[in-house]
Amino acid sequence: MTEQHAQTESRLDDPDDRSSNASVMPSFAKIVDRRYNRRHVLGAIGAGAVTAAVGGVGVAISGSGAKAAASSLGFTEVAHNVTPDMAVAPGYNAQVLIRWGDKVMDGAPDFDIGALTAESQAQQFGYNNDFIGYFPLPVGSQNSERALLVVNHEYTDRQLMFSGVKKGDDIDKDKVDVEMAAHGASVIEIRKAGGEWSVVHPSQYARRVALSRTDMEITGPAAGHDLLKTSTDPEGKVALGTLNNCAGGWTPWDTVLLAEENFNLYFGGDPSKLPQAADYARYGLKEKSRYSWWRHHDRFNVEKEPNEPNRFGWIVEFDPYDPNSKPKKRTAMGRFKHEGATTALAPDGRVVAYSGDDQRFDYLYKFVSTGRYNPRSRPANMDLLDDGTLYVARFNDDGTLDWLPLTFGQGPLTQENGFKSQAEVLIKTRQAADALGATPMDRPEDVEPNPVTGRVYVMLTNNTKRKADQVDEANPRGPNPFGHVVELLPPGDDGARDHAALKYEWNILLKGGDPANPEHKAEYHPDVSKNGWLVAPDNCSFDPQGRLWITTDQGSKWKNTGIADGVYACDLTGPGRALTKHFFRVPIGAEMCGPVFTPDGKTLFVAVQHPGADGAEPEQNFDNPMTRWPDFKDGMPPRPSVVAITKQNGGEIGS
Repeated sequence: MTEQHAQTESRLDDPDDRSSNASVMPSFAKIVDRRYNRRHVLGAIGAGAVTAAVGGVGVAISGSGAKAAASSLGFTEVAHNVTPDMAVAPGYNAQVLIRWGDKVMDGAPDFDIGALTAESQAQQFGYNNDFIGYFPLPVGSQNSERALLVVNHEYTDRQLMFSGVKKGDDIDKDKVDVEMAAHGASVIEIRKAGGEWSVVHPSQYARRVALSRTDMEITGPAAGHDLLKTSTDPEGKVALGTLNNCAGGWTPWDTVLLAEENFNLYFGGDPSKLPQAADYARYGLKEKSRYSWWRHHDRFNVEKEPNEPNRFGWIVEFDPYDPNSKPKKRTAMGRFKHEGATTALAPDGRVVAYSGDDQRFDYLYKFVSTGRYNPRSRPANMDLLDDGTLYVARFNDDGTLDWLPLTFGQGPLTQENGFKSQAEVLIKTRQAADALGATPMDRPEDVEPNPVTGRVYVMLTNNTKRKADQVDEANPRGPNPFGHVVELLPPGDDGARDHAALKYEWNILLKGGDPANPEHKAEYHPDVSKNGWLVAPDNCSFDPQGRLWITTDQGSKWKNTGIADGVYACDLTGPGRALTKHFFRVPIGAEMCGPVFTPDGKTLFVAVQHPGADGAEPEQNFDNPMTRWPDFKDGMPPRPSVVAITKQNGGEIGS
């Protein structure tokens, strides 16, 4: 369809993003500055390849005078704007597939905004959809017209869910229980017919993974540790539910990985009274909770259940093809504010999973399994993520990266330094990474290996707390409100890279911001248009050709840039490298999440999260929202939704 919008024209102030890292290691920005200066950054892009600044890859500077180059992306860009409705490039259809409150389980009642109950919500599509995983049916196939979608429900915005409630209000137990039921994940079966997608009912695969209803096995080195034991689970091996699941991933054996992120926001009581006060401070636990849950449920009151926070912050794996499979929290992969868990295979068959710790001045990680993937036996792979080595990244100013093992007994990870076992190293992953001297980063969010080339792309969303004296002339953005994208090069050639290696090369693909504003010091391909620049890269995906598709999350800062979040795409090789183009725009106050393609590249699924929330004034809530997307009906608040994007002629997205 042509660009669409209904009419002409937050999170809180990111308390989940307040740095808790007191590390004095050089910031990632400082290392970038030391490595690059304007005499060494790429000033032109050749017709077929990019001249290397370091290690064979460089970065183009807007305004560098480079010869005009054509992108391989054939769509006409969406205009930068802020409107109540979504907008997609001309020639494409954007179809709302499923909304908050829509039926997931076959027996679910119809959505009734005036009579929300925990029982109903536990059978319906949850709130705030972030990660989307596409799992073809049948398992192991490449079907692009029938599949399961697994969708995370990250958090709730009570002021948009309930009439008469304002942001920050305490709410009663009935409303709390609805909020809790709206967390977790949904598994839905979908089918494409006549060019449109629909949710299949009834479906043998339908499932709601709910916070208060789904038991999860704690596995790996930390299972049964004293710090995971509670009054309801004295063995420390079964956790109830999962929460604040942000981005995610999937494995080569077709299981889903959910990433628990800002779990600290859900706990009340005073953590400073506890023996593990310092450890909890490093994870951002404070006496004041964003939610009212701790007033009604003892498990979220740290003074009553002091170990409950240690049972969150993990990667959760389950089989979406088996609605009775028990999810497992894989402690070998570390405990921090995971933003995703995306996998690749090393040449020897070991499984590598990348994950960012989404907070200012925190770290980039990878996990390497001990065992090897068996493509001939799906059951043989089901516990590969329980045994392996977790590594944290240290960026060097010579353009290399070292992966440092978080292994008990090695280096500073000893009992004398507060680590009594491998279990404690993993429970206190952040403290262990601090001790190893990892590189503090600018909010590492999605980290994705390109399935075509094997290069890895790190979305660094922003860091407004970086001080000016942490940077120099080469990268003078201190603070860094616009974010950037880093490209990692495991050793080997494109398509055959060793993700298990302990030393990589790295370089910057682009720096966000408006290239027409010199104060932003943005860096892209020189031909980026007035609509093609982006701010706050968050999630990403790759189409079948290996092109990068980036989604953005400015939070309430869209008021400063005057543009809504959306989807942008660019080539990674050839003359269009880093030439970003604007493909899709979210409604006002929303964040763009979860991009994932069908195997044939003809559908792009995206998640429109918290429409009407970011940047809303206090009086703009359920009763007076900034938008009523996607229903636009009186009395109906905005509803987070998954959107299926297809080309009107049925072709590949972006062709």
